[in-house]
Amino acid sequence: MATDKELSDFLRAVEKRAFKRAHYATQDVDAALDLVQEAMIRLAEKYAPRSSAEWPLLFQRILTNAILDWHRRQRVRSAWVSNLSDFGAGDDEGFDLLDTLELQTAGTLLEGTDRQLERAQTLDMIEGEIQKLPERQREAFLLRYWEGLDVAETAAAMGCSEGSVKTHCSRATHTLARALKARGYEHG
Repeated sequence: MATDKELSDFLRAVEKRAFKRAHYATQDVDAALDLVQEAMIRLAEKYAPRSSAEWPLLFQRILTNAILDWHRRQRVRSAWVSNLSDFGAGDDEGFDLLDTLELQTAGTLLEGTDRQLERAQTLDMIEGEIQKLPERQREAFLLRYWEGLDVAETAAAMGCSEGSVKTHCSRATHTLARALKARGYEHG
C-alpha cells in the first residue's frame, strides 16, 4: 500500500503534463485546471490504497474520462445556446507552450538569442499543429509521445483497441510531418 507522500509525489510529477494534455483537449485554461484537479481528487479518493505502479494508467483513464465528460457537457451547452440564439464570445486567450517548458539547461543558456528564438518559434508552430489534430488523434499522440505510454497502456487509458491507438498515432504523426514539411522543416 502506498503512502500519502508517494501519492503526493506522483501527483506533483504528472500535474504539468496532465494540464497540457487537458488544455490541448479543451482549449480552455480554466477548464483544463479544473479537469486536472478533478482527476487528481478522484485518484486520491478512490485509488490511493492501490499500488503506486497502478496510478499512472488509472490517472490517465480518469483524466480521459473527465475530458470526454467535459466535451459532452460542452456539446449539450452549445445545443442549448444555439437553440436560444444566445451566442457569446469565446475565450481567445492563447496558451504559450514556452511558459511551461524549462529551457534553463546549460545548452540553452549557451545558445545565442537567434537560436533560442528559432526554438521558440518552432515549438509554437508544433503546438499549433498539435492543437489542430482531431480529438482522438491528439489524445493518442499525447499519451504515446508526451506521456510515454506504450500502445497497450494508451489503449487502456483511451478505452479503445490497440489497433485504434496505432491508427490514431500514425495519422497524427503523418499529419504533423506534412504540416512541418509544408512549413519548410525537413527530417534530418
